[in-house]
Amino acid sequence: MSNLLYVLMMAPKEGENPLVSLLPLVLIIAVFYFFMIRPQMKKQKDLRKFRETIKNGDKILTIGGIYGKVVETSEKTVIIEVENKMRLKVDKTALAIDATDLMPKK
Repeated sequence: MSNLLYVLMMAPKEGENPLVSLLPLVLIIAVFYFFMIRPQMKKQKDLRKFRETIKNGDKILTIGGIYGKVVETSEKTVIIEVENKMRLKVDKTALAIDATDLMPKK
């Protein structure tokens, strides 16, 4: 019974264009794409580009909150130097952002 009621409610009324009933659904999908999916894809693309172009001397921030300076890079990992000349080997996927402007001044 409820399926029949749903079909009757969603069926276009006589003389009405069937595309008009799909318009709200299309608008919702468009809003989701432009306000949620597209910005997230752009953010991922920028992060991937940052991770691929990292070089020695860059100041970075890891997803764990560690500030450091890149000392050595390889295909999948980087070695960063943190406080007191301590070196850490970090996977490139753990790099969050370029921290040139974020690093605390000494």
